[in-house]
Amino acid sequence: MSLRSFTLHDLINRNAKLYGSNTALLFGDQRVTHAQYAERTARLAAGLAAAGVGQGDRLAILAPNGLEYVDLFGAAAQLGAIVVPINWRLSAEEVAYVIEDVAPRVLIVADEFQALLPQSGLDDTLRYTLGAAPAPWQPVSALYLDRTVPPADLNDDEGLVIIHTAAVGGRPRGALLSHRGLIAASLQTQLAWRLTTSDVNLGVLPLFHVAAIGFMLATHQAGGATLLLTRFDPPSLVKHIDEDGGSLIGTFPPMLGALLDAAAAQGSALDSLRVVSGIDVPETIARLRTTCPQATFWSAYGQTETSGSVSLAPFDERPGSAGRPTALNTVAVVDELDRPLPTGATGEIVVRGPMVFQGYWRCEADNAFTLRNGWHHTGDMGRIDAEGYLWYSGRSPAKELIKPGGENVYPAEVERAILEHPALAQVVVLGVPDVQWGEAVKAVCVLKAGCTLSAEELIEFVGGRIARYKKPKHVVFVPALPLGGADSIDRAAVKAAHGGA
Repeated sequence: MSLRSFTLHDLINRNAKLYGSNTALLFGDQRVTHAQYAERTARLAAGLAAAGVGQGDRLAILAPNGLEYVDLFGAAAQLGAIVVPINWRLSAEEVAYVIEDVAPRVLIVADEFQALLPQSGLDDTLRYTLGAAPAPWQPVSALYLDRTVPPADLNDDEGLVIIHTAAVGGRPRGALLSHRGLIAASLQTQLAWRLTTSDVNLGVLPLFHVAAIGFMLATHQAGGATLLLTRFDPPSLVKHIDEDGGSLIGTFPPMLGALLDAAAAQGSALDSLRVVSGIDVPETIARLRTTCPQATFWSAYGQTETSGSVSLAPFDERPGSAGRPTALNTVAVVDELDRPLPTGATGEIVVRGPMVFQGYWRCEADNAFTLRNGWHHTGDMGRIDAEGYLWYSGRSPAKELIKPGGENVYPAEVERAILEHPALAQVVVLGVPDVQWGEAVKAVCVLKAGCTLSAEELIEFVGGRIARYKKPKHVVFVPALPLGGADSIDRAAVKAAHGGA
């Protein structure tokens, strides 16, 4: 073990000693203490090592939240391997791309997602199932061995997780997050929310999201528990809050509103809930304040690439802002030449500190651009006021992004899928306001001469090629798109004309 490093493996074993008898994980009718969690991860690490897994190998998982999922993080940390959580909302083509990109040594898949897997290219991958898939699949339970293996000699700046984010150019990029970055993020969250051994994280966000991993690690850091849930079911969630003492939750629209509706229907005051963080509109946050006066909604700004939130504050402290920079980050706003801008001026948000990711997997050119001049360039615009609060102002022209329900959707990715339709000549995809999801995908399309196509047909076509949450909610057909310099499409003019829902 490295002299000056502190990895997730160290954290798990520290908790086993300090909080051994406290509950760490709840899943269905199972309760796992911190000591038992350390034992589970050690047994899984032994099985993976026996299967030939070593430092730097990728361990991909395509599954809903569950105990084996969380065990995999700990086992990878012990061996120096890298977990690749695959978004099960992706299309089969997108899943195949992620698998090809990381070339996993091990692939763990729940039976319900077998249909998303590629039909070839897995010959060198050890395959394990969380269900009953036939050979060459083996049950993941076979990997848990009653033996010990020594931990890898790791620097905590080495990679622990690769999370694929949507890509400006239309293909996802794998953001490599380190032990140091994820632990630094969780430590700041733990301190801000004053988490203790009595806190229970409602783990309803899928573990392929950095927010879900961060909430779990912050609670784990405090010696608390995470309740692992496989899906968002508001009535069931209300029951868990009331019966299991759920105290913190991450949400994206329309989750919080649905939770408050369910609580009202069931006559619950959600008495144990005290921390809610994510994205939502002021009206829903006001409902939370009225329904749960003991709960605080926290505003934040962060990315997968920053391992979590780099700014944070209670919403009511400065409504509309994204909070103030957390303790271990330097957050600044710069112009196009990376020169710091004065207070109140709008520019690109840049970050440096231990939470910044190691770079995009196998994307050296993108890394050189994103991590230039000693900063991580977020591609987002914002300003910092006189009291240090960060105000998000939208995406930079180089990084257009749409966020329906908190998911990342890049227009280029959707445009590429739309233009695969033989009837399409041109398209511009943009984000528009949406009451339910916060933002929705809209496509402004030009058909080829003599072709006809309905909006419904195009939406279904796109939904069969990329994740269904990325397909357009709105489609508009126009005779032509406005042109700018060099006869290129004037995207700003299209947005001005079609930016409403």
